[in-house]
Amino acid sequence: QVQLRESGGGSVQAGGSLRLSCASFGHASSDYIVAWFRQAPGKEREFVAAIRWSGASQYYRDSVSGRFAISRDNANNSVYLQMNSLQPEDTAVYYCAARGRPIYDASWPTASSWYAYWGQGIQVTVSS
Repeated sequence: QVQLRESGGGSVQAGGSLRLSCASFGHASSDYIVAWFRQAPGKEREFVAAIRWSGASQYYRDSVSGRFAISRDNANNSVYLQMNSLQPEDTAVYYCAARGRPIYDASWPTASSWYAYWGQGIQVTVSS
């Protein structure tokens, strides 16, 4: 059973930066996709970025590409989301999610329903 735990959220002014961390416990498979989602009040949960546990492949939603960077530290079983040039519209609860994925499958699942494991979520607030 995989458990995920987010940390690093908080409040920042527009233009500022935050770094989110996702620690993974009980990680058994050799390849996972780990993703970040976010959910603003009154809105659906949306995909932000994803990374494969093996290899260097990453995938981003268009609105964060060039501002956010996802990375991983296999030795510490952690995935990070560096968020720069934050804007008020980035305000949301951010979730870490994961699911095992065959190495030969190169597609990027962006639907929240596909992911099997979720963290509890962490608040990010960007003020103007």
